[in-house]
Amino acid sequence: MIAFDLECSQGHIFEGWFDSLESFEEQNMKGLVSCPSCDDLNIRKVLSPVAVKRSHPAPAASQEEIDYHKLAKEVVEYVKNNSEDVGTKFASEALKIHYGVADRRSIRGSATEEEEKTLKKEGIDFLKVPFPVSDTEKKN
Repeated sequence: MIAFDLECSQGHIFEGWFDSLESFEEQNMKGLVSCPSCDDLNIRKVLSPVAVKRSHPAPAASQEEIDYHKLAKEVVEYVKNNSEDVGTKFASEALKIHYGVADRRSIRGSATEEEEKTLKKEGIDFLKVPFPVSDTEKKN
């Protein structure tokens, strides 16, 4: 038996076991192979990750050390440059967007614990990202 990684046209990936490649192709042409998630019959074989045993260990690739402080700054900058600051109105604005009252867009701001509970209860996903206080904000 041979295990193949298969994918349907909806992007679901699953495993199928066949006697041979020819057996898979024959069954697939006859419409006998379907996606277990959505019953799609448009199935194709995808590359499977494999392990190759070597007689000598491969040399370790040199990796640069990650500068987590720099990475955190880049994440904060990305969020600032790609979202609208709605301040303390975050929860109400997120609810408006969720229910189609306001245009769909990326927002950032603050919310109380109660507002966060309401957002979770309403099925609204959000991500808490701590923003460092800048030097200019410290002076004000």
